Amino acid sequence: MAGPATSGFSGLTEPGYGTLPDGSFARVPPTPTPAPQLLRLNEGLASHLGLSVDWLSSADGVAVLAGNQPAEGVPPLAMAYAGHQFGNWVPSLGDGRAILIGEARDRDGALREIQLKGAGRTPFSRAGDGRAALGPVLREYVVSEAMQALGIPTTRALAMLTTGDSIVRDTVQPGAILARVSAGHVRVGTFQYFHARGMTDHVRALADFVIERRYPEAAESAAPHGPYRALLDRVIAAQADLIARWMLVGFIHGVMNTDNMSILGETIDYGPCAFLDEYEPGKVFSSIDHGGRYAYAQQPNIGLWNLTRFAETLLPLLDESEEAAVEAAKDALEAYAPRFEQTYRTRLLRKIGLEMPNEENLDVASRLLERMAEQQANFTLTFRRLCDGVVDTPPKDVDAGPRSLFADPSGFDAWAADWRQRLRTEGRDADQTRAEMRATNPAMIPRNHRVQQAIDAATEGNLGPLDDLWTVTTKPFEDHPGLSQYADPPEPHERVHATFCGT
Repeated sequence: MAGPATSGFSGLTEPGYGTLPDGSFARVPPTPTPAPQLLRLNEGLASHLGLSVDWLSSADGVAVLAGNQPAEGVPPLAMAYAGHQFGNWVPSLGDGRAILIGEARDRDGALREIQLKGAGRTPFSRAGDGRAALGPVLREYVVSEAMQALGIPTTRALAMLTTGDSIVRDTVQPGAILARVSAGHVRVGTFQYFHARGMTDHVRALADFVIERRYPEAAESAAPHGPYRALLDRVIAAQADLIARWMLVGFIHGVMNTDNMSILGETIDYGPCAFLDEYEPGKVFSSIDHGGRYAYAQQPNIGLWNLTRFAETLLPLLDESEEAAVEAAKDALEAYAPRFEQTYRTRLLRKIGLEMPNEENLDVASRLLERMAEQQANFTLTFRRLCDGVVDTPPKDVDAGPRSLFADPSGFDAWAADWRQRLRTEGRDADQTRAEMRATNPAMIPRNHRVQQAIDAATEGNLGPLDDLWTVTTKPFEDHPGLSQYADPPEPHERVHATFCGT
């Protein structure tokens, strides 16, 4: 099968990560699966990667996507990394069930790594089986592509397959594999792995690799402390922007360990992730987050905590003087909060149709969130329904949609009067403002209960709910009249109270 595999993956090359020094990874092939079946292929992404949709859907293509046939001349590998898990240091983690099978250059000229998640045991598997169950694979397949459609940097889903065997987690589920695509899979924990072992040359080689692949402008930096300070600055900015964007769509990552934080500013490792229904800042869905460390409102703080761990790994590269290196790192980290606030506030104002980041506008935005929290108003629907309230002469019932989401609508009424006054003060065109709000506030998100329904149906062999969910969440700013029920919040009996990690 080597010939067909090569012809179908003619653009696939060895991962650049494989050029890093010994100890950075382990050469390991995926474990063959007994009866792989392609459930869904992301044809748009495949075409953008220059890969043949027809070939990927063929028996030969499925064999490669399932790990049964590595592409000829492209040795697969599993990456080494460490991490802080819920604040506790774990010196050796690594890809315990994910294997890089190569990289391709997309139609924009950018290199993209292709990884199989659930591809079998590796030297980093510890007690794990190296496999993935259908439920978590489907969740990541849907949610990662929804995030892409929402304009949030993310790893992407190329394909979802079942393997023909059964996986025991909290229940017995069909085994599955996710073919995942990313600009790169380097994490904070990757740097920590080498730094903790005193392997400064490896840290330097890894930093140079990341700069070359993702932040090439940092290599030319003439700023104090050179390209490694520039790298730190760019990673901090990327992560601040990313988490601000999470907050603005009500996304909860669920397990922001340092081994789950990408250096490249992408959302990675969709485990027990979820979206807010009602606006509840302290909300936790993850079944393993008993103390609320990764609650919705804690995510910006955890982002800074993780970046501080990253900065620690770069200290030997920043300056020969430890004191000077620490001061440089502190100076870089002080930019995180202002960057986060700038991105968050600017985009929050955009969600309610305002532009000027003045005190009056920011107060109106803050008071809306306060009332939403007090009244347990639905996060996504409140902002989406506000769009219809931007009219030059509001009819009497224009606020019926959003106010119905508040237990005590009188609080919304008082806020809405102040909001319209701010809109009038800015003097913006109502039609343009409404259109911009509708392009900012999604009508559709992968609501937790809909994801669970798609998982339950797929486990029984019915992919119809998955396809409907995919249709609406990959075009989240459209109303989808024929599938409008996907915008509805859950009924009490449909509520998802906990989400689970795939391991």
